[in-house]
Amino acid sequence: MKLAIVGATGLVGQEVLRVIEERNFEFDQLLLVASARSVGKTQEFKGKTYTIIGMEEAVAKQPDIAIFSAGGSTSLEWAPKFAEAGCIVVDNSSAWRMSPDHKLIVPEINADVLRIDDRIIANPNCSTIQMVMALAPLHKKYKLKRIVVSTYQSVTGTGKAAVDQLMNERNGVEGEKVYPHKIDMNVLPHIDVFTDNGYTKEEMKMVNETKKILGDNSIAVTATAVRLPVMGGHSESVNVEFYNDFDLKEVREILSKTPGVVVEDDVANNVYPMPLNAHHKDEVFVGRLRRDDSQPNTLNMWVVADNLRKGAATNAVQIAEFLAANNLVY
Repeated sequence: MKLAIVGATGLVGQEVLRVIEERNFEFDQLLLVASARSVGKTQEFKGKTYTIIGMEEAVAKQPDIAIFSAGGSTSLEWAPKFAEAGCIVVDNSSAWRMSPDHKLIVPEINADVLRIDDRIIANPNCSTIQMVMALAPLHKKYKLKRIVVSTYQSVTGTGKAAVDQLMNERNGVEGEKVYPHKIDMNVLPHIDVFTDNGYTKEEMKMVNETKKILGDNSIAVTATAVRLPVMGGHSESVNVEFYNDFDLKEVREILSKTPGVVVEDDVANNVYPMPLNAHHKDEVFVGRLRRDDSQPNTLNMWVVADNLRKGAATNAVQIAEFLAANNLVY
């Protein structure tokens, strides 16, 4: 197994390496790949020193699996080149997610659709992943009709420069700005760019990706994505209407038995999901489960996950694990 991490020096790339180490993902050779400004630098991993290489050299080495965390334009240019060299690309960007020719995978939900000829596999948007993790088992039981979601997203979703902006503002230091406004002590209802319909690309990702992952275009989805001055994970307020009525106790039981989901729902003792507690964890945490009394068959929930873990790195590594375990690598 020859494994390449593309974008190895970024926030997600670094998290991928931590996840690989924690989960003991087996490989024979590791290639750390990054942009030209990082080529030649070294990095320690599991007691060994690796020299960072560029894209052309990485393709020439013909890795079996490459986990890409290098942005959409890089993926559009290089993922096909890796695929042509016999590599399977697991891509963290939005480049291939809505392509009809590429699978969009959350392993706990739809890894079974993967085939040996899938050479580029898309990792969903971080906000989408945590939401569908909570909704997929409920969709099977009650059938989703409509989802209204508002997100409360960590600055880590933008990258290191956004973390630096927040901490600079908090410490009164002038520095690079990646947001159009101050983020510390503020809330920005603006993630990614605005589209012609008034929604942002982030919001439309949640709309479109949810339908693709769950395999049901009839589900109505509307989203509002908001950036908060927090780190550790994304939070979501999800209002979901089903075709069939539900029992709240049964909902808790279903979610409690869902792999990768943890129910934290004891309001009497102030127990509910928070990004502070989700940080560095792979699970999706669900709480504040309650019936929406304003209309039938409708549930409110609060969903939290570390966007760099299950929202990106862990999900990508899980896909790689599935490929290796099911002999889909050649």
